[in-house]
Amino acid sequence: MRGVYKRPVKITLEEFGKRYMEHAKANKRSWLRDEQMLEHLKEFFGSERELGEITPAEIEVYKLHRHSSVSGSTVNRELALLKRMFNLAITWDLYLDSNPVRKVRFFREFNTGVRVLSPEEEERLLQNAAPYIQDLVRFDLNTGLRIGEVFSLRWSQVDWENRVLNVFAYKTGKTRDVPINAQALEVLQAWHLAKKNEFVFYNSETGKPFVDLKAGFALACKKAGISGVTWHTLRHTFASRLLDRGADIVTVKELLGHSTVTVTMRYTHTNLASKQAAVDKLNGACDNFVTVGPRMHHSRGRLSQRRVVSYTGSSS
Repeated sequence: MRGVYKRPVKITLEEFGKRYMEHAKANKRSWLRDEQMLEHLKEFFGSERELGEITPAEIEVYKLHRHSSVSGSTVNRELALLKRMFNLAITWDLYLDSNPVRKVRFFREFNTGVRVLSPEEEERLLQNAAPYIQDLVRFDLNTGLRIGEVFSLRWSQVDWENRVLNVFAYKTGKTRDVPINAQALEVLQAWHLAKKNEFVFYNSETGKPFVDLKAGFALACKKAGISGVTWHTLRHTFASRLLDRGADIVTVKELLGHSTVTVTMRYTHTNLASKQAAVDKLNGACDNFVTVGPRMHHSRGRLSQRRVVSYTGSSS
């Protein structure tokens, strides 16, 4: 009717998946996670399935199927990947319809707080971890870097004179300064003695920077009898410990590289002891105030009300 015609495009999930991964590897640092999630999508829908044949109803079935074995948040990440792929296909004129994932409701996610590592758990983790894992754990607990930032850290980013790390965050595209305390400095000095390339931390067998140490970290946690802890927990612990020791939230925000204070606020809900200490500081502040309240008493068979003024604190 508009005098415009676009020839329908037939492209399979397998073929478009390859194009998407080329794009992800060039533009995303977390492309490895996308590759893992894409395998689940291809396994369910079929590698030779055309994009145009995937309907909202089938995506809803996939959502429920996956939720039977993984958490709702994991399913949401996979749906978000599929949605992003369809958006790119539309942008590249490889899919001419509306995005079917937009018609599927994601699972609701509840923010129930942030898991942090207690001093006792930290000690057990270090005792049961391999030496290189120990160093990375100690370093991350004292710098609060994202694990990707730790893996990609170069010696050129270490300012020995001022004891500062110039950290570039791929997630935000910004650089921030993170001071080096005594424990982090000790780890850096040890790795500098065995320096082999431009990266601070690297696989001693390959000489290349680490890519994924989830298995080694999980094994150390298992031996230590610790559950619910990941590499990112160390970053949470760094932030929570700073706030517990009196650091202001704006400083913590800058150290973590958060875009807004709102993101950092999640760490203010982790320590009940610090909240108790805060309200305990109010003890004694109202000792000399006058409290006026009603007192009920019986007078000749009826209730009457008399106002009583009571004074607390010392009297002269």
